[in-house]
Amino acid sequence: MKFTKMHGLGNDFILVDGFQETLSPDLSQITLKLCDRHFGIGADGVIVVLPSETADFRMRIINSDGSEVEMCGNGIRCFAKYVYEENLIKQATFTVETLAGIMTPSLVLQGDKVTGVRVDMGEPSLERSAVPMFGSVGQALHESLEVLDTTFYITALSMGNPHCVIFVDDVGQIDLEKYGPALETHRVFPKKTNVHFLEVQNRAEIKMRVWERGVGPTLACGTGACASLVAAVLNQKTERQAKIHLPGGTLEIEWAENNHVYMTGPAQKVFSGKVEDKALFS
Repeated sequence: MKFTKMHGLGNDFILVDGFQETLSPDLSQITLKLCDRHFGIGADGVIVVLPSETADFRMRIINSDGSEVEMCGNGIRCFAKYVYEENLIKQATFTVETLAGIMTPSLVLQGDKVTGVRVDMGEPSLERSAVPMFGSVGQALHESLEVLDTTFYITALSMGNPHCVIFVDDVGQIDLEKYGPALETHRVFPKKTNVHFLEVQNRAEIKMRVWERGVGPTLACGTGACASLVAAVLNQKTERQAKIHLPGGTLEIEWAENNHVYMTGPAQKVFSGKVEDKALFS
């Protein structure tokens, strides 16, 4: 099986061309083996490029724990760079079917080199039922939530996948390994949730740490950065366009007047290879 290893701000993925490679529809066990950083290739997840009946491509994303997710912002930037550089498409703007809907990446090009990707991530869903999150009808905006020995004030929303955003004075002081999994699996989130701690630096910059659903701590989360800007605007902490500083680098996020959220950031190819040990993917 041929593959390409890529990352978006350190959030790394194994990309497989589903037009050329035949994989089992159940990718859970394959992904567990491939993503193992000691016995496999090592990654936060597997992304498969597939044909679509409703868009130019279809993207499947499976986290390193074997769970399939609706959408991944860093992943779709890697996906976009991959399909263009592998000559699967000639246009710089195209559509990608995901479980969160149709996404539209636009490549930032210098000559024939992809230097970045801008993605229309669609509209945020703010109703509690859309996250999903148990509780009364309406938005979960600066709402208290008891977690272990602490009460956090959370804002929850969906960018096609669930996000829990928490504003703190200093993200460096948060015990991510303690509170991340407790929030991810909290009983109010029936499908679990991504967790983001934010330190607002000014009206146009946010420092962010991520606990990603089904993965754990990651260096970046694209959909999370989008959700975080929306949460910051709803809580009147930033303007509608800001730089989100993550451990792996910076994303530029805009919540435009048309209610769509736009994400701009890099994607990098690390290496390509071939898995020859069938025990890894059979």
